[in-house]
Amino acid sequence: MQVSDYYPISLDEIEAKVLKKLKRNWMQKCEDVEPLDNVKEITNDFGEKIIRVDGEIPVDLPINNGDRFLFISYDQSSLTHGLHKYPAKFFPELPRWLIKRYSKDKDLVIDPFMGSATTNVEALLARRHSVGIDISPFSRFLAKVKVTPINEQELERCKKGMLRLLVNYRPEKVANEDIPTFPYRDNWFNKEIILELAYIKKCIENLDTSEDIKDFFKICFSSIIRSVSNADDNCTRTVIRKKLKKTVNPSDALRRFAEVILTNIPKMIEFSNLCPKNISVTFPEDMDARNIKYENETFDLALTSPPYANAVDYPRMHQLETYWLGFAKGSLATLKKKQVGTESVTAKKYKDLHLTGIKEADKVITRIYNKDPRRAYIAYKYLMDMETNLKEIYRVLKSNGKYVIVVGNNKIRGEVFENWKYIISMAENIGFVLENYFASEIIKHFIKVPREERIDTDWILVLTKR
Repeated sequence: MQVSDYYPISLDEIEAKVLKKLKRNWMQKCEDVEPLDNVKEITNDFGEKIIRVDGEIPVDLPINNGDRFLFISYDQSSLTHGLHKYPAKFFPELPRWLIKRYSKDKDLVIDPFMGSATTNVEALLARRHSVGIDISPFSRFLAKVKVTPINEQELERCKKGMLRLLVNYRPEKVANEDIPTFPYRDNWFNKEIILELAYIKKCIENLDTSEDIKDFFKICFSSIIRSVSNADDNCTRTVIRKKLKKTVNPSDALRRFAEVILTNIPKMIEFSNLCPKNISVTFPEDMDARNIKYENETFDLALTSPPYANAVDYPRMHQLETYWLGFAKGSLATLKKKQVGTESVTAKKYKDLHLTGIKEADKVITRIYNKDPRRAYIAYKYLMDMETNLKEIYRVLKSNGKYVIVVGNNKIRGEVFENWKYIISMAENIGFVLENYFASEIIKHFIKVPREERIDTDWILVLTKR
């Protein structure tokens, strides 16, 4: 039995805990195996007809405009999809189905709002080349890890080494230069946790192995940072809520990191064994969804889930991870301003009412403006950014290529902001033809959003370039 002298950490106990959890998840998955008749019609509490699909979505699933679907996902944490929490991400079955339905082997797929790269992972596994674009260096780093296969033997060797290092932890092994400096660090983290995190990161960086394996361990490290901070684990903003009375104890970072690597390594190995060869995945650093630096008619399919108007503040959501991974040291304001749906706007910009030229959208923006000029400008700017993205995708798509957008509505100051309808209008003005539109009911939320501020439906738009 390996037990730390400094903290009472038993690797045997941690391994037993993880094994029990993995066994429980495996048994649950066996119970949840999709039935042969996994597509059936149900009626919701409002008397609406909904088509329920459990698990894998049939490629030839019939679709009529306005259909409502309830997709039950079994793969949200499978393979590398489960390496790290990420708000409002795709459940894997949806992009898997759309990729297979609207593209073919060796086609080139782009996701201009990549996020956690679910589209790129599924494109890779379906033998499609892909490009993922995101302004966030954290997202690009996470994406790179999720699509990079790793040698099983070398990963297992490094795992044993890492676990030995964890039980040999001593605070005196951490030097001042090992600890990153960033705003309010000592408010976000207890002193003991700062030392533990610095030690873990130092151990990863000193591993005698490839950069790919180091990066995998860094994502495992990143995945525990929020949980061992003093911040609310589930809020879209990194905030400390005293009423939660969150308790973080010495050794929690060491324990959680050990649990995470024992949990994630089997997922990475399974992914690596399934990963096809000679399929490219690219994450360019010098682009965003409004500036796609590829030649005209490059891509066969575009597939994405853009942010909402009044969006999740992704830089703030991942700010602690960004600091600990070394992607930033100070203010994240510049990164926030680049985000589509950003709330970082100046008073000068929202002083006057701005309209889009889309009649239905402008009616709502005007009503919002009368209540809150700032929110009205954010909604306006969101639609203008989405229009720019639509033009860029139209340009880089091949003729008859499809742009599939999964977009949610939301409420802004009590006004329903129907993103999907406004995006359809803009897309048709640009030259896209609307092939299909249908709804996906949302049944789970990772992020805490006030009930009155969210609508539990995503709309899937299938646009064709003619």
